[in-house]
Amino acid sequence: MKSSAPSQLSRRSDATTQCGGAPLGARKRVRYVWHVGVKTKNWAGNQRCVPVAVHQPTSTTGVAEVVRRAAVAGARVKVIGAGHSFTDVAMTDGHLLSLDGLNRVLEVDGNDVTVQAGIRLFELNEQLARRGLAMPNLGDIDRQSIAGAVSTATHGTGAGLGNIATRIVGFELVTGDGSIRRVDEANDPELLRVARVGLGALGILTEVTLRCVPAFNLHAVETIEPLADVLDDFEAVMHSTDHVEFYWFPGGRRVQVKRNTRTDEPAAPQSKIAHIRDKWIGENLAFGTVCRVGRRFPAAAPKIAKLITASASERDVIDRSDKIFCSPRKVRFLEMEYGIPLDAVPEAIGRINSLVPSLPFPPMFPIEVRVSQGDDIPLSTAHGRTSGWIAVHQYIGAPYEAYFQAVEQIMNDYSGRPHWGKMHFQSAQTLASRYDEWEVFQAARAELDPAGTFANAYTDRVLGPVAVFA
Repeated sequence: MKSSAPSQLSRRSDATTQCGGAPLGARKRVRYVWHVGVKTKNWAGNQRCVPVAVHQPTSTTGVAEVVRRAAVAGARVKVIGAGHSFTDVAMTDGHLLSLDGLNRVLEVDGNDVTVQAGIRLFELNEQLARRGLAMPNLGDIDRQSIAGAVSTATHGTGAGLGNIATRIVGFELVTGDGSIRRVDEANDPELLRVARVGLGALGILTEVTLRCVPAFNLHAVETIEPLADVLDDFEAVMHSTDHVEFYWFPGGRRVQVKRNTRTDEPAAPQSKIAHIRDKWIGENLAFGTVCRVGRRFPAAAPKIAKLITASASERDVIDRSDKIFCSPRKVRFLEMEYGIPLDAVPEAIGRINSLVPSLPFPPMFPIEVRVSQGDDIPLSTAHGRTSGWIAVHQYIGAPYEAYFQAVEQIMNDYSGRPHWGKMHFQSAQTLASRYDEWEVFQAARAELDPAGTFANAYTDRVLGPVAVFA
């Protein structure tokens, strides 16, 4: 969370406080941090809000107390994690609640690990590694909180692996009236199924139990290949090993293909110098510089894209799984990502390629293409189908609207489902028919948060108002 405010508007209090900061006198104390009048923005800087107050509880009971008091007052509450969503999913002019104070590993039972929901993925990865465990799949950014990652159906790549939420086997949830619900496979398995992806609209996750796997290494092989060859045999390429993805500059003829294969071989990572050269200088410092040049001189952007594509190098390393999955991302950007049926991806890529020359401002980031296994979570973007993922990006401050809207129109032709944490222009009216169990989710929302305590402008747009069921 990024925030700024005059110092007199931000103070630490160990006294029990009402939402908005008024002391409650002799009542039982609830320890949390609160701020008033704080401007909050996300990582990309494209979403901002000024909540009436920001709370930072350090326990589930602290979370429940904030929600109870807000509900009684008819106020709204939203949770912000690391601010890595590009949408306004966590923005509010009501009460904003940070889970940064809930970031501990609570219990390890075999491969099942219970953590507080505010723990960041990079912290979780280190804690798991110390215990000889790992997440079976991750995306390429590890700055998110686990609550934010699962609530928006964040995923990695792998035809035989689902998104991060599919690893949840239990959770603790604070509902719209401040009640605390504990859910697992033996206790309300239907709610467990439904609420693993909730957009923060069903309640506030405070604890999550994840089914992990024994720690493993990945053999990462990165190659430069013709786009035509990859698309001609697309499904075979994406199934060729455990984790496959590729990066392609629109208009280019070559792609960088990344194949990560599980291995029992010992780690043979890059040297520190090579890692700094590739990940920090190449992918961040140098790339950021050329993006700034392209933003300032748009006519040069196509030449810059070709230069970057030509300079992409091949790589062959073995390292701990999360170190291969995740990379530092210091160049700020905006992103939109859609999941579509796997067999539709080659055609969609071809259509995007044809679209690019007509855009008023050229794309300055590569397109990322991934795959993931289908699942049974009602609001998961991979519900009921193995999905191919097409993610388009634009450098921060460069025009993106025409590009993103045109790509979205293409995705609509394949019943595309937008990543909940990334930019899109859909509404409840356009999305409902794309999810077979839309009403199942809406019924759970009506039960858990009938007054809409966890609603905001984003949920109003993409989910609609809380439904009333007889």
